Amino acid sequence: MNIKTADRMDELPPYLFDKINGKKQRLKATGHDLLDLGIGDPDLPTPDFIKERLVQELDQPGNHKYSGFSGCLEFREAVADFYQKKFHVHLDPDSEVLALIGSKEGVAHFVFSMIDRGDEVMIPDPSYPVYRMATHLAGGKVRSMPLKPDLEFQPDFAELSEENYKAVKLAFLNYPGNPTGATVDLDFFAHAVRFFRQRNVILAHDSAYNLVTYDGYQAPSILQVDGAKDAVVEFGSLSKGFNMTGWRIGYIVGNADLINTLKTVKSNLDSSQFLPIQKAAATALTSDLSALNDRNDIYSQRADVLIEGLRKIGIDAGKPKGSIFIWARVPEGYTSAGFSEVMMEEAGVVVTPGVAFGTYGEGYFRMSLSVPEHLLREAVRRMQVYL
Repeated sequence: MNIKTADRMDELPPYLFDKINGKKQRLKATGHDLLDLGIGDPDLPTPDFIKERLVQELDQPGNHKYSGFSGCLEFREAVADFYQKKFHVHLDPDSEVLALIGSKEGVAHFVFSMIDRGDEVMIPDPSYPVYRMATHLAGGKVRSMPLKPDLEFQPDFAELSEENYKAVKLAFLNYPGNPTGATVDLDFFAHAVRFFRQRNVILAHDSAYNLVTYDGYQAPSILQVDGAKDAVVEFGSLSKGFNMTGWRIGYIVGNADLINTLKTVKSNLDSSQFLPIQKAAATALTSDLSALNDRNDIYSQRADVLIEGLRKIGIDAGKPKGSIFIWARVPEGYTSAGFSEVMMEEAGVVVTPGVAFGTYGEGYFRMSLSVPEHLLREAVRRMQVYL
């Protein structure tokens, strides 16, 4: 049988981390001992009080039925409560909050709900690959926003001409940033909201790392900007904030019309998340968040250990104020892909090449803080042998 898949798949590369995982498995099968600092999957446990709520809800027969398409009311109210307490932002849980099966699917489905064939989407470069892949699958065109170190990995919106903005329908931001760890203040968000509103561009902020911050920094919400809800949405996730990556629970908040459009797409494609997971997530969001303080201290200490070690072996890296990643320059003489390949195959250390996140990621690599300190030290020791 001659099977023909969709033409759009011919230009879609395999998902980066699936490809890396395949190579890791092949190396492990041949006896390689790998230290994996490539994927940001927290090693620290989900707080006990969240797990306890999940177990309680599993015993309730009504929780094994379909959730409402928007997510259960308790979860949506918990998101609204979180925004009120954390950011002093009022949200209507019925129209301005929608449950997601993790923010990854929410981002992808949001692009599908907003973009027509040929529309342009402004995407930070480097950034989370899903923004690009979803745009491609939706038939849109990527317009890169370079993130450069001299601007602390913040885009210069004015680099694009006013004429070019006429084709742009949607723009993404992501702070604290993946992969760079860059952070911004509320003034930056205020400028972004004004800039894109004046050009009739929908603005989506991915705030997946808003609860992973260090050294006194508190990540703002873009919805704190006056008038932001006119044409702005914000994605949130419990994956990194509460060490719940496998639970697949997140949310989108903001403009009610945009959220309703996404709800229409999702109601035709999925049936929301398992109710006990939503209710356990509600318990997480309505907690006093004190459980996160020790966790963030651990990440901060790990960052100090890793950065000190990298600098000792001649690798330039700065400490972020947020996220669980270190963004470092590759040593002289390497490309980002070449360096990552040598580290995995020869040193047994898995890092992610910066170019995988976009053209402007060339010259960098990303390391995750999701392993204990002694393994970070061991990773640096192994790397030193091959530098």
